[in-house]
Parts: sequence; structure tokens; C-alpha cells
Amino acid sequence: MNRADFGVIGLAVMGQNLVLNVEGRGFTVAVYNRTAERTQRFIKEHGIGKKIVPAYSLEEFVGTLSRPRKILLMVKAGAPTDAVLDQLFPLLNKGDIVMDGGNSHYEETERRLTSAEERGLCYLGVGVSGGESGALHGPSIMAGGKAEGYKEVEGILTKIAAQGPQGPCCAYFGPGSSGHYVKVIHNGIEYAIMEAIAEAYDLMKRGLGMTPDEMADVFEAWNAGELGGYLFEITERILRHPDSETGKALVESILDTAKQKGTGKWSTQSALDLGTPSPTVAMAVFARALSGLKEERVAAEKILPGPPGPVEQFPASHKAFVQDLHGAVTLTVLTAYAQGLRQLRDASVERGYNLDLAEAARVWMAGCIIRAKLLVPIEKAFREQPDLPLLLLAEPFLSLWKEHHPALRKVLIQAHEHGIPVPVMSSALDFVDGYRTGRLPANLLQAQRDFFGAHTYQRIDREGTFHTEWEEA
Repeated sequence: MNRADFGVIGLAVMGQNLVLNVEGRGFTVAVYNRTAERTQRFIKEHGIGKKIVPAYSLEEFVGTLSRPRKILLMVKAGAPTDAVLDQLFPLLNKGDIVMDGGNSHYEETERRLTSAEERGLCYLGVGVSGGESGALHGPSIMAGGKAEGYKEVEGILTKIAAQGPQGPCCAYFGPGSSGHYVKVIHNGIEYAIMEAIAEAYDLMKRGLGMTPDEMADVFEAWNAGELGGYLFEITERILRHPDSETGKALVESILDTAKQKGTGKWSTQSALDLGTPSPTVAMAVFARALSGLKEERVAAEKILPGPPGPVEQFPASHKAFVQDLHGAVTLTVLTAYAQGLRQLRDASVERGYNLDLAEAARVWMAGCIIRAKLLVPIEKAFREQPDLPLLLLAEPFLSLWKEHHPALRKVLIQAHEHGIPVPVMSSALDFVDGYRTGRLPANLLQAQRDFFGAHTYQRIDREGTFHTEWEEA
């Protein structure tokens, strides 16, 4: 019988769309889902006349695949993935390739890699970004793990990936969990950019009293310029989308609580473990956590006083403020990319990934959620300076900082004076101001640590480690 070139386990929407993507590139695809009904429905709705081979047991699924078998898991991260692997691994042969395309935690990927290697299998942690549409038409693919395994599947993965300005948005990032780690940082940057956009929306809505259509016009203009990217594009579309019941903008009828699936949290947790400063991503995560306290916030609004905030007290010139807001958002977005790429740099050293940061920027140029025009000069900056410690030190980003930091400061003053929270924008400015400060007040912090815990300190005027008996002094 003709065997399948590729196999997909898990037929939720992402899995289904990836199957159709792979089949559409000329490959025969075997499919399996834990519930047979879903497999039957998928074949009935999408598989008639296509090179898609249904299987109703893992044994049957494995038997349909040509060797070395190439299997992509699109299963919920965590225990469900482990449950499938526990059943799948014993059925495979040495040299078969298993790819986890879910949002798995990178530490879990490391554990699964070890288990696979003990059996002679090639395991890959594959970050896939682009949502349902990307899965069907071309996602951004970030692979890591066994290099030999990636070579076997590279031809298929590059064909199904999004096509960016510099080729397929697919790359092998290195050993271990590097692919899933790059995806975690991608998602952290995504959190920060989304929150920056939400803060700009809040300032225009509550501060300037602008309508959804007026705000949509602003985001449309920004998307046409240097801020152009997927998240700005969909924001304009969201603001223009009417509610079929009220005729007003649908966004205004949506409850103001944002959920999260964990990758933003993992990005921040890893930053803390590494000791790398990524406060802008962290504040985006905390902003979502705060949004979840809806009942408490409604109650506190009636109790905790703040500054008066009528529209009339905001700048008289809406146009001038929106121009400043553009600069503020530009720098916040750049700072999110800068912190994320800095974290990748530090994690690469700590975890032995040997990451190519220019390649990360290149892979993010199309297909993924954070795709944006800015990634073209970001890729160029890291291609020219692979050891660049912070993106804002290179051109054209240094010039953008010089041009826009006064605007960011003005926007934050207005926001704070009128009680409109801007945690991500504020953290971006505080981060850069801290980074560009030659002497920070951490000398006092270290003196305090030495006072209560004898943690010692170093001096600026001589070598060595010192401790003072502060109580005696």
C-alpha cells in the first residue's frame, strides 16, 4: 500500500488546518485523533478526494507511515501530551521523528527529549505561531531538538511555513528545547505589544473621548507606517466591527477581563530565573491578572479616589497628543522586542542553545502573531552585530529613541495625571532610563542587604569583597 509521508495526531482546529496545509503541498498525510468521531467528521468535511489517510488507533496510524516516520503532535500541552507519548513511543522504531507542535513548557520538552533519545528516536520541540489561519496558509515555525531529526523534516516544514521577505519563516534553532523556548519569548513579546495597543486605545477612548471609528482611523494610519504589523491591522478591524444586536462597535460590549494560557507567565518566570530584565513583558502579564479582578475593581472604583479625568482636561490638541502617542507606542513596541531578544541571548548562554537572534527575527517576519515591518531592520541589526546587547543601541532604533522619548514622557505624564493606567508604557521608559544610567541606587540596596544579612558588598575604589558591622558603627 502507499504509505503516508507525514502524520498528525490531534484534530482540533489547529491540527486540522495543518493537515490541510501539508496535504496541499503535495504530501500524503495520516491522521489520528483520540475520539474517532472527530476523525470521521474531519474526513467527511475536508478529506474527500484528498491524500489524507484516517487511522482509528495509534497502531494503525503508525503502520500507515513511511520510515523514518514523521509525526507531528497537535495535542494540548502538559499531561495530554505525555499520555499520547507514553502510548506512541513503544510503537516506533529507531530514527523515527516525533514533533511536539503544542505550546509545551520548555522544561517538559527537555524531559521528553531525554526519554525519546533513550529509545533512539528523534524528538523536536516545534513552536508554531499564526493561529488557525496561519496553520492553514503558512505559520511561523521554530524548531529545536535533535538536529538529525530536523534534517529529515526540513523539506516539509519549510514548504508549509509562511513565506516572508527573506524566505520561509521556518528555522532550526538548536539543541534541546530551543524551539519551544523561542516560541515562549515570541508569546511574551506578543503580550507586551497587545497591552501597549490596549493602553493606547484606553488613552484615546477615556482621555480624548474618541469613538471606535476615530480610533480605528488612527490604527489604520499607524499600520500603514513603521508600526505596520498583524496586531495593529486586526486592532483596526476589531474597532470597526459592529455588534449585530446593538449596531455599535462590538468591542465595547466585550467584558474587560483578559485570559492567558501560560506562555507569557513562563517568559517572565524564565526572565527571573535568568536574572535578565524583561519588565515590559512582566507588566503585560500582571495587567491581564489585574483585569481578572473585575468585581474588586468595580467596588474599588467607588472607594479609592483618583484625579479627575474629564476629556476637557486632556490636551486641547487631540492631533498633537495622538502624534505623541504614536511615538510612545513605537518605543514601547521596540522595547518589548529588545527585552525579548535580550532574554533569548541570555537564555542561549545559560541553556546552551547557541541561538541566532537574527534568525529569530527573520522567522517572525510572516505567519506569526508578532509579524511586523520592524522585524526587517531588527534582523539586519543582529545580522550585522550578533553580540548586540540591546536592540536600542543600534540604528535605526537609536535614532527612534532619540526622536520619540520626549513624546513617551509626555504621554506618561498625561496618563498619570488623569489616573489612566499605562503599566507597559511606563515599564518601557523605566527600563531604558535604568539601562542608560551609569550609576543606579543599587549601592544602597546592597548596603541594606549587608546590614541585615551580612551579604557583603564591593567598592568602587578598590578590589575585594567587604562587610561592615553596621550596628557597631
